[in-house]
Amino acid sequence: MIENIISNLSYEYLQNICGAQDEYLIIIKDKLNIDIEVKTDNIVISGVVENTNKAELVIRAMIECLDKNQHFFGREVAYLCQLAIADLPVTITKLYEKEIIVTQLGKIIYPKTNNQKILFEAMQNYDVVFAIGPAGTGKTYLAVAYALSLLKQNVVDKIVLTRPAVEAGENLGFLPGDLKEKIDPYLRPLYDALYDILGAEKVDKYLQQGVIEVAPLAFMRGRTLEKAFVILDEAQNTSTMQMKMFLTRLGFNSKMVVNGDITQIDLPKPKSSGLIHSIEVLKKLPEIKIIRLSSIDIVRSPLVQKIIDAYMESENG
Repeated sequence: MIENIISNLSYEYLQNICGAQDEYLIIIKDKLNIDIEVKTDNIVISGVVENTNKAELVIRAMIECLDKNQHFFGREVAYLCQLAIADLPVTITKLYEKEIIVTQLGKIIYPKTNNQKILFEAMQNYDVVFAIGPAGTGKTYLAVAYALSLLKQNVVDKIVLTRPAVEAGENLGFLPGDLKEKIDPYLRPLYDALYDILGAEKVDKYLQQGVIEVAPLAFMRGRTLEKAFVILDEAQNTSTMQMKMFLTRLGFNSKMVVNGDITQIDLPKPKSSGLIHSIEVLKKLPEIKIIRLSSIDIVRSPLVQKIIDAYMESENG
């Protein structure tokens, strides 16, 4: 056992590092298996050498944020711990420099992980970007946020959000309602991101004006999309022909983002995933960027990360 001491911290810094009811200290303690307590103006970390050193890196990264007037929450603290566990650089300050858009409630949207930052930079620099990763890594939300920022700047005139209407163990035909009512549940994650950033009133206005279009993938056939930002969600559930059809809709001054999770393919066998096929076919094209996110990038509940890791461990034997 060893003790690491971080000394001479102000009361304000100690409050921020501890969090409400020591929430952040509890996260660090649980994730890194150490003991941690505040003594006067010091933070004392005790445990095995490797873990206490990693916990110190996390707290110093939190101090670095405070030095730059950058605030953090439990999600960021958990992410710093994950970086330390993975022996990656333990810092998040550069993420705050990548502002994407400000929501209708004044919340600043920025990449929450290093791979999200890489994805954001890829969307800025490439016309076609594939974002591959498990649920909860922010692929859809980040793409929608960037699309809305380009719309706000008049870089694009239209946002098109689409996904294949493939059932995850359910039968679309037995759902009640007309075609729109049957399809809307499949598009709900896209609506959720829009409403969170713009607010319902503005989203509904844009939908009525056709500035934002949310439609199933089948509706893309025969179109050429110019000066548009096009997002294909749940791309792992496309067929090879559907994926080819979608990618060839790209017009001048447009961008495409293709999101998918190759571990959650709902296509009936023996159909193969158009996403997996397209990654293999297009990987050598320098104009296309493929970004891979992992469980470390999950920005939902920390339990989601544990669930995904457990499934991956089970599938890998």
